[in-house]
Amino acid sequence: MKAVIINKFGALEGSIIKTGLDIPRPARNDVLIKVKAAGVNRPDILQRQGLYKIPSDASPIMGLEVAGEIVKVGMDVTKRKQGEYVCALVPGGGYAEYVVTNESHCLPVPEGLSMEEAAGLCECLFTVWINMVKLGQLKENETFLVHGGSSGIGMFAIQLAKQLGATVLTTVKNQKKSDFCYSLGADKVVKYDTEDFHNVFKSKKWKLGIDLILDMIGGDYFEKNVDLLSDEGRLVSIAFLKGNSVNLDLSKLMLKRINLTGSTLRPRTVAFKSKIASELLETVWPLLNSQKVRIHIDSVFPLEKFKDAHIQMENGNHLGKIILSLD
Repeated sequence: MKAVIINKFGALEGSIIKTGLDIPRPARNDVLIKVKAAGVNRPDILQRQGLYKIPSDASPIMGLEVAGEIVKVGMDVTKRKQGEYVCALVPGGGYAEYVVTNESHCLPVPEGLSMEEAAGLCECLFTVWINMVKLGQLKENETFLVHGGSSGIGMFAIQLAKQLGATVLTTVKNQKKSDFCYSLGADKVVKYDTEDFHNVFKSKKWKLGIDLILDMIGGDYFEKNVDLLSDEGRLVSIAFLKGNSVNLDLSKLMLKRINLTGSTLRPRTVAFKSKIASELLETVWPLLNSQKVRIHIDSVFPLEKFKDAHIQMENGNHLGKIILSLD
């Protein structure tokens, strides 16, 4: 098969398209997917740069989500069948013509979605569900802030939070991204190129504080986030684009009874991911089928142009998802 191989960590020149590779074999509970499209995510960039440690049993090939056709099943597979089209969370290996994953990490392609659209669902929706709903415990009538609202994570977090009945705040880079977030249902968008989100959300309008913050920025955002949280507020960290070292005033943590937590998805167990897949199928997939939650594709690149896709991701000018097509 053909796949993207990292020969040398760091710059894009260290990664190449290679052909003649062995097609992976599905284990007892796995399926083999002929990939039609694969999602591009921030961890792919970090993995290419050598900054993201992958699990020892995972494929070294980049790519954490795909859509395609199941062409072979393991001997103990009961939920999926050969010839079925699915979107799937994969443990690595998505930037390739074939990939294996556990059968329970596959989900049906939502009604009316293309393969490219379906390929951009799983990594972000699993992440949002785990961190906003399971860890963050977002409830109706609460106030929710997600940083980076125009990203894949932000796009789904805004829409799902609105479906849960929350007031949704977000931060973005510019007016184009602001308009995009408002179109998704955000109640207030702060453009950080012209405004300080801390000053805006400290105003009288938001005087009761923010109940839940989903943060992928870290760095100096951390102190501002803690200051903005309400009593018994929750801060969930999922990335740290501005750095992983932060300052914490323990008195605020104690006086407000703040809950600080965070998570990563890739190292979690097969059973844990399977449970999340089941919850998504029951609660989020009907919203996708009815188009109450939508995916926006920023751009689609052929696999051979994966470097251009990474440049687009690193520039940070995209809206929603970036996709690689193998069809």
